[in-house]
Amino acid sequence: MGAMSVRSQSTEPSESSEAVHRAGFACFVGRPNAGKSTLTNALVGQKVAITANQPQTTRHTVRGIVHREDAQLILVDTPGLHKPRTLLGERLNGVVRTTWAEVDVIGFCLPANEKIGPGDRFIAKELAGIRKTPKVAIVTKTDLVDSKTLAEQLIAIDQLGKELGFEWAEIVPVSAVGDKQVKLLADLLVPLLPEGPALYPEGDLTDEPEQIMIAELIREAALEGVRDELPHSIAVVVEEMLPREDRPADKPLLDIHANLFIERPSQKGIIIGPKGKRLKDVGIKSRKQIEALLGTPVFLDLHVKVAKDWQRDPKQLRRLGF
Repeated sequence: MGAMSVRSQSTEPSESSEAVHRAGFACFVGRPNAGKSTLTNALVGQKVAITANQPQTTRHTVRGIVHREDAQLILVDTPGLHKPRTLLGERLNGVVRTTWAEVDVIGFCLPANEKIGPGDRFIAKELAGIRKTPKVAIVTKTDLVDSKTLAEQLIAIDQLGKELGFEWAEIVPVSAVGDKQVKLLADLLVPLLPEGPALYPEGDLTDEPEQIMIAELIREAALEGVRDELPHSIAVVVEEMLPREDRPADKPLLDIHANLFIERPSQKGIIIGPKGKRLKDVGIKSRKQIEALLGTPVFLDLHVKVAKDWQRDPKQLRRLGF
């Protein structure tokens, strides 16, 4: 979270009095499947966060950056807040609370098509404890409901804030799928940011190191179809990325060596599949996405290794980047 401290140096007044430029951090929170990553991607206009229907796939802070004439909105994607069952869980919750206290605005995503449940209340209660940061309620997936259901949800969300003793800065319905109101959302978030110059260069869409994004893409492909058997017992570490020697400049090839760590030897067969077919498919699928991300041909070398009970072992957690 080093980038958070940048703001203290960036309080110079803006050059002309009319055009105030704002820059700051926002994070989206909400239950798994509440539409956080989809919203991040819609705002940034490019696939940055990893969307998945499994909690905690975005384990690292992925930032998407929205560049506008009048502002720069930096989206910090915190891992989901959940009741911790393991050391990793507790560590993630610590990261979440720290992040919430450091950003300039928090967007709480609530799907329009699901009634407010205990998971939402759990998060809202935590939010109520963070007094200073403005909170925007974002009603996602509005394309899935009729106007009556939407109206009921808006009233319920307003009530939720009142019950917990805080006022929402805004309550905004959006449908990221139809791009409806995504721009409106940005228009409402921007005034909540502090004044100051851009914190990131124009071309940046994410400051996530490429290795971590690549590891996420591989992990995502590896989990596809086996989530029930291995919910989060896969960690991926990109050991090295090297341009292949002796290639002509116009035909580069990047060699990427990555290890997939699982907790138990019995899980190896699940990942590799009969005659290695599954692992091969994982390689083909993630390679295409990595090539799209980097814009260069890639040779991907994947190995499956057992790291015993890595979710509970502080030494392994550190080595795997948590």
